[in-house]
Amino acid sequence: MPEQTPDEAISPGGAGAAMDLAMAQGETLEKTPGGPEGTGPAEKPRSLWSDAWRDLRRNPVFIISSLIILFLVIISIWPSLIADQDPLNCDLGKAQEGSQPGHPFGFDGQGCDVYTRTVYGARTSVTVGVCATVGVSILGGILGGLAGFFGGWWDSFLSRITDIFFGIPVVLGGLVFLSVVTSSTVWPVIGFIVLLGWPQIARIARGSVITAKQNDYVQAARALGASNSRMMLRHIAPNAVAPVIVVATIALGTYISLEATLSFLGVGLKPPAVSWGIDISAASQYIRNAPHMLLWPAGALAITVLAFIMLGDAVRDALDPKLR
Repeated sequence: MPEQTPDEAISPGGAGAAMDLAMAQGETLEKTPGGPEGTGPAEKPRSLWSDAWRDLRRNPVFIISSLIILFLVIISIWPSLIADQDPLNCDLGKAQEGSQPGHPFGFDGQGCDVYTRTVYGARTSVTVGVCATVGVSILGGILGGLAGFFGGWWDSFLSRITDIFFGIPVVLGGLVFLSVVTSSTVWPVIGFIVLLGWPQIARIARGSVITAKQNDYVQAARALGASNSRMMLRHIAPNAVAPVIVVATIALGTYISLEATLSFLGVGLKPPAVSWGIDISAASQYIRNAPHMLLWPAGALAITVLAFIMLGDAVRDALDPKLR
């Protein structure tokens, strides 16, 4: 008489009954939500961007700074929503007067309404900051990304060029470059910021691309015959863009303060343009007799720069995996 296996000993049906029991257990596991322990449906793996967005929504610093920036963007596009007067409509008879009904911030040295000029000055600052940041990110991101991906002589050449630009003092460069410009629009200032701002983004992009192209999935794509453009656009760029976004967001506030500094020195925007830097420069000589002329545009500038820096810090904390 052949000996019975342990499974056959405990199962009267032998091997067939054991197979039926295993199939029944498999069906039970499939019907159980989330696996054998019934822990609920399995969640999809989250990406870096989804984790970052979840953290940002819970960060009060991000919420407060985003609301401030949203308000600034709205009044930059439609300043007439909260200011129904002309910022260039001035009355010398009211020069340096304080707060009055309908004029909560008083008047400046030319008799212009400080409140209206403060509101309209947001358009200039936001325009310069956003356009300069976009230009710097595109130019620096492309040059730095190509240098990090191809390396060789192109990387060495770009590194020496960035060293030269880093050695140029920003304010001194602005005094030299913008002193020969007669235009009163924002575009010469934006062009100057892009000209001197791209090396910082280029170095960040270069380092991110060098790190990303060493990953296994990039090497696998290269082994499968993927072209350079496909590897850059599909595999490297999405994983190397996070540091660029963080640095660009923080730098946006710096560009706004740089525009105000250049306008204060008289080489940035020029009258009749409306700018916080121009108003601060005009109010500096009346600071003892009419401090309100300096207080409001300077306060608006400080709040704007602080909001963008806070936003950049929140984005950095959310996109940095080392902080999780």
